[in-house]
Amino acid sequence: MRRPGAARAGGRLLLVLLPRGALLLLGVCNALSLEIKASAKVRAFVGEQVLLKCSFKSSSPITESLLVDWTYRPLAGGRMETIFHYQSIPHPTAAGTFKDRISWVGNVANGDASIAIQSPRLSDNGTFICSVKNPPDVYHNIPQTVLVVTERGLAFQLSSAALLSILVLLPSALVVILLLVRMRRKFQVLKEKGKCGYKKSSIEVSDEPEHSDTAGCGGKLKQCCLNCVDTDEEDPY
Repeated sequence: MRRPGAARAGGRLLLVLLPRGALLLLGVCNALSLEIKASAKVRAFVGEQVLLKCSFKSSSPITESLLVDWTYRPLAGGRMETIFHYQSIPHPTAAGTFKDRISWVGNVANGDASIAIQSPRLSDNGTFICSVKNPPDVYHNIPQTVLVVTERGLAFQLSSAALLSILVLLPSALVVILLLVRMRRKFQVLKEKGKCGYKKSSIEVSDEPEHSDTAGCGGKLKQCCLNCVDTDEEDPY
């Protein structure tokens, strides 16, 4: 049987430990107040610069002690390697496959820790991890970005929006074309009918000059006279 004194002692111990546990929990929450966000998947084309975005939020003011590290693991697996380091100034890797191909495009004052890869290759496919430490905020989530580099000619894919647009616009375009063809044929038929059924009006007929037989005889007589004159001029004296 449990004695009342022991129960009271246990209660006092609980009252002593409870505030300490709350303080410890509060400290853990403060330590995890650094949040990092990065794209889960990024597509790139061979030879074309690609941006790897990374943003962070810290409960502590940004100081010169802030650190940014980018690490990389190949798609085929293997050990992680640091390809970029930032502390006050950027320090791209001076060796390895990413030598002279990493550039800093971030701004820590705005919570931006992004980098860019120049001339990506098919061998660059793999997982990239952005890590930020801003003491005393040093604990955070670990987002991973999978980079997929492909040839531009092989990477053509129709998005759902583009496919939907094609399915909607293509039938409409066909209907418009059929209507235009039908209207053109109808216009040609009406034009042909107009040509076949055309008749001169009475006014147009009356305006045409009449060629009488008298005019024809007068012309012949005039020609004969001219011939006679020509004959007389040719006779010698």
